[in-house]
Parts: sequence; C-alpha cells; structure tokens
Amino acid sequence: MEKSKLKGKIVIELDKLISLSCKSPSSLKQYEQLHVALLKKYYNAADVHIDYHRHRVQMDIVTDDSFYKPNKVNTHLPILYTNLLFDNLRSFLTSCIDMDEKSIGFYSQLLTRFTGKKITPSLA
Repeated sequence: MEKSKLKGKIVIELDKLISLSCKSPSSLKQYEQLHVALLKKYYNAADVHIDYHRHRVQMDIVTDDSFYKPNKVNTHLPILYTNLLFDNLRSFLTSCIDMDEKSIGFYSQLLTRFTGKKITPSLA
C-alpha cells in the first residue's frame, strides 16, 4: 500500500513538473533536458532533438538492445530514425509516463534533479 502511494505521488509531481515546463515558450529551453530525458527513457532513444517551434521530435530509436556492449564503442547499433509530430507538448510528454518500478525510480531522480526536493512517502 505504501509503495503504491509513493508511486502515485511521484507520478503526480512529475505531471506537475511537465505542466510547469510547458507553460511558456521562455521556459521550454530551461526544461529541454527534462523533455529529452523523458523521451529517451520512453522510446529507448539514443539521440533526441525537439523542435518546439515546428512541434516536431526527431530521434534515433535503438531497436535491439542485445547489440549494446557497455565495455566497447557501439558503432553498429540497429537504429530507427523517427520524426514525430505533436500537437500539444504537455499531452505528448504526459503520455510517455510509464508506471513500472524502473521508470518510477528514474522519474524520482528527475524530480530531485529539477525541483531539488526528494519525494518521500507521507506518514498520514
């Protein structure tokens, strides 16, 4: 029960951060690293470029992780070049939130990095 409350709290805080990051055009560049990190995690992308003005995301998606070797330079990974269009950035980023344990841990780290506060379960 405690774990699901913490999960929910992390997702709510992440949703708030995404909303804050998409409020004004001037804040987009400030939060670009957050947006890129979310997209890289969700799509398993090696490279992500967001064109906020044209509502476009270009990324190289790794299609098979079995070719990845952490102890050597990976020059021949199977990559799929993708060019996605989005209508609403906030909705697009919110749709990229996963609820699995590994993702929740990643989101918790993002929240700590971008808000400076650590999410802890409430005692109530």
